[in-house]
Amino acid sequence: MIHFNKKLVLGAIFLSLTFTGCNEILDEEPRSNYTVEYFNTEQGVSQGLTSLYRNLRLLYGNGYFMSNCQTGTDESTWAQSADGNFRDLDMSGNGNINSATFPTGMVWGAVFPYINTANGIIEKGPNFGIAESLISEARFFRGFNYFMLAQTYGGVPLDLGSGELAFNTSAATTSVRNTVPEVYTKAVFPDLKKAVDNLPVSPRVTGGVTKNVARLFLAKAYLTYGWWLENPNSIPTYPEAPRTDPDGHNAQWYFQQAYDIAMAGISSPAPYSLQPTFYDVNAGPNDRNSECMLYADHTQASAFYNESDPVGFGSGWSPDNFAAWMQTWNYTAIRSSTSASSFAGISSVQRAATQSLGRPWVRMAPTIGVIKNTFADKTNDSRYDGTFVTTYRGNWDKAGVSNAVLYNANSLPVQPGGAILTFLNDDTQTPAYPSGSGQNGVGAGTLPGRADWVVAPNGISRIVYPGLWKIGTYRTDDPNGLGYPNAGLTRPFNVAKFSEFYFIAAEAAVKGASGTMTARDLINVIRARAGKWKFNNAQNVTYIADNSAAMTAATPAAITIDYILAERSREYYGEFYRWYDLVRTQKWAEYAATYQIGGASYGAHTPQTVSRNIQKFHYLRPIPQAQLDAMEVSADIKAKYQNPGY
Repeated sequence: MIHFNKKLVLGAIFLSLTFTGCNEILDEEPRSNYTVEYFNTEQGVSQGLTSLYRNLRLLYGNGYFMSNCQTGTDESTWAQSADGNFRDLDMSGNGNINSATFPTGMVWGAVFPYINTANGIIEKGPNFGIAESLISEARFFRGFNYFMLAQTYGGVPLDLGSGELAFNTSAATTSVRNTVPEVYTKAVFPDLKKAVDNLPVSPRVTGGVTKNVARLFLAKAYLTYGWWLENPNSIPTYPEAPRTDPDGHNAQWYFQQAYDIAMAGISSPAPYSLQPTFYDVNAGPNDRNSECMLYADHTQASAFYNESDPVGFGSGWSPDNFAAWMQTWNYTAIRSSTSASSFAGISSVQRAATQSLGRPWVRMAPTIGVIKNTFADKTNDSRYDGTFVTTYRGNWDKAGVSNAVLYNANSLPVQPGGAILTFLNDDTQTPAYPSGSGQNGVGAGTLPGRADWVVAPNGISRIVYPGLWKIGTYRTDDPNGLGYPNAGLTRPFNVAKFSEFYFIAAEAAVKGASGTMTARDLINVIRARAGKWKFNNAQNVTYIADNSAAMTAATPAAITIDYILAERSREYYGEFYRWYDLVRTQKWAEYAATYQIGGASYGAHTPQTVSRNIQKFHYLRPIPQAQLDAMEVSADIKAKYQNPGY
């Protein structure tokens, strides 16, 4: 019943069923397609399981899914080179979200074929004696994908053509959407609970699903459903359904379940743990660390297992990891001079495969409010420094430019590795900005005595802004050159982190759940860690500091949902959480109704206040037009299938 091309059978055609970067590579014969007949074999079922991990790559690391999750929130807006995939989602008069908007339809298109694969594994696996621990990996992914669908679109079909949660092998041209309570109580909760019961405590493959991975998403699903039942701001749902639970529980029961399961995850961590510093969580050399529980993996060792050339020109499409490009501005336009007496500009910051640089696409930008308000504390809290690129350093020597010294702001000398452009931490100093792009090519300003060009927070624009360090490019090859900055990232993209157990339990506690730790206790575990420094990215130096006492002392006695959302943004900025966080808590319109940023041309340093038109119906994304077009039903039925407002 979920059908995009009726000549293709759902669950039959899948590409490149591989799993990469693992301690264990799943045995498989390389196949370009996956037929129903092949699925009726033990090897077919096993490879179907492999494909469920590959499914993560379609969304996580995809820059357009990043837009779906961040553009239009308080975290991000469109940048100078953005097209409709970003401007439409900003909801600020540059386009409108509708059924043809690509990023909002990505979840629908990406997960339904793999839900049917999971259906087949669950149905056929026992016939071949496949252990329940393996079948429960499929249960996890089916529950995980239905949870994603319910958050994004509301109620969705459980029947793909052969009955509810049954493996479908024939094309269908009709579809009926189940309600939100049905999706949660028939699919999400049972599958994730079964996964908790039967998955191992340690992953079968690196980054694979475990008991605690299932706990994390079960707790989050309970939390989300509790909010749905409570519905504090009267957000409509679709298909229309009363805000009552088929199992007779109220919202408070679900908040308590979320708390209890999250606390079970914390108290029984198995192989997972918090990293000692925020820097350790996100530093490329420390990828696949104990805090990262589930990820869409990649490798620079093999084009086959990476599903793309790790040294070629990245496609800008899944299964590549290319999200970091979206919020990377064109720093290569910065100019320094070969002469101190007259400005003879050359590019002093070359495109390079390092975590602070990478490939610029200029599609998304942080709002000024993110820099000034969300990350207001840049001294005690390490998370601003561990999230953004605020200093761009000279690397012209690695591009073959032989000059030992270049001349920068105030005609002062800079050497390779020196600061060329810096985003200031605050607005206490006002740079002298040029008219337009100026000598430095990007409209950055100067401060007396400083050799680096500077931009203050109020001077951030749609074309010049701090980049994203935490998810940036990281390579270990070509250490003496610029590397391969144009290839898709070969880092894993994290889907689940152990730290989120603390946030889920804290949010549930704010909603009335009780237990051994209060919301403040839980949040202070995260804030204490945020106060510990190991390295200062802005200064590019080892920096050992422990500001945890100051961080925890500054935590308010009474924790609110607003405070938790601010902490979540500081912890997970740029990691595809924000739209779902604001929709769950029904804070989207409140938080993102206006924002500030400079214009889209070099030298545009005057903050502009921009308004967004966020209506209640926007809290559900539209059903994709491709789904509606494929349904051979009456226009009236199609209209009723679509979420209202679209």
